[in-house]
Amino acid sequence: SPEVLALVRRVAEGGGPLGAICHAGWVLISAGLVRGRRVTGFSSIRDDLENAGGLYQEAGVVVDGNLVTAQGPKDLP
Repeated sequence: SPEVLALVRRVAEGGGPLGAICHAGWVLISAGLVRGRRVTGFSSIRDDLENAGGLYQEAGVVVDGNLVTAQGPKDLP
């Protein structure tokens, strides 16, 4: 929704922590926040993350500054 995308952008612009688990990388893509960032996500959205300019890493969890992405809930300690 436009409201969610606006909230995510505000948090990112303010330097607040952002987390995306599994398919939530799609929200980051829609918010325009993936380009040039190291990210991971569920394997089925890998192409989407890369096509949006993300630097996909095959890892359970990837931290890039204030952005934390995970492939799935099982990957979070």
